[in-house]
Amino acid sequence: MKHLLLSTTIALLMSAPAYAGKAFISNERGNTITVVNTETWEVEDEFFAGNRPRGITASPDGSVIYVCASDDNLVRVFDANTYEELPSLPSGPDPELFILEPSGKRLYIANEDDNLVTVTDTETRTVLAEVPVGVEPEGMGMSPDAKFVVNTSETTNMAHFISTEDYKIKHNILVDQRPRYAHYTADGSRLFVTSEIGGTVTVMDIDAEGAPTVVGKISFEVAGVQPEWLQPVGARVTSDGTRLFVALGPANRVAVVDAQSLEVLDYILVGQRVWQLDFTPDEQFLLTTNGNSNDITVIDVAKEKAIKSVQVGQQPWGVVVIE
Repeated sequence: MKHLLLSTTIALLMSAPAYAGKAFISNERGNTITVVNTETWEVEDEFFAGNRPRGITASPDGSVIYVCASDDNLVRVFDANTYEELPSLPSGPDPELFILEPSGKRLYIANEDDNLVTVTDTETRTVLAEVPVGVEPEGMGMSPDAKFVVNTSETTNMAHFISTEDYKIKHNILVDQRPRYAHYTADGSRLFVTSEIGGTVTVMDIDAEGAPTVVGKISFEVAGVQPEWLQPVGARVTSDGTRLFVALGPANRVAVVDAQSLEVLDYILVGQRVWQLDFTPDEQFLLTTNGNSNDITVIDVAKEKAIKSVQVGQQPWGVVVIE
């Protein structure tokens, strides 16, 4: 009897479908979210996401998807399994990018038109604070200990370090022209800020109190590509802190950078106008959104090679991957 039960259990396990994650891609012009299976790399679904969806993220447990519906002036919320729309969140005008704290309770939202960072409670769906920042805020990053949120202002050309304790700016760091994104290493010791028009990534070391010091800048050069096309936008660093991947916009490439020495090691050819990036949870793959070719590129992280292109909606902008 025991052997029969064991055999039945094994058979059930072998016949059960392998669990696959999902990638959610916001299509800025198509006003939809495309859902891609991260095992088969096939499109599973597409659903309406509001008007001009851009920034996108997930709750810590992966059950909820948050989307900046920029032209609706709110954050739309969706069930990650059924795609049912849930009650939306107040965001302030023209939300573009945001960052969710690890607890999932507070969402920090860049309001490009009003020069504010809006802090929203995801449980009570109320605004907790509005933090004045520089002109045209966009990029949002958070220190791993959740003590600081970093906002980048495109016209002021600064990274603003906001304390999550009192919502006050503690540090303002000048970076190159049109900063787009801010991303910490997993241990919080280093911060990377991309500058689209400046064509650089500003590198800051972060001390034990969270204070930044600029320690270098990364620039890019690709044979046959005009310098003005090398526009750093999205960025991701591996959890071990060894590799930084930078989306270079109309250069149609992702730069591979040694995150310690800051040496540019390679360039990976992807789709047209690569914008944002996200790892699969196991960091086996990196996904890029390519706005002008309406696709995503799947990069094998270990091999640092593009392995697949998947057509999605119209003008993909942001991406988040869940298990």
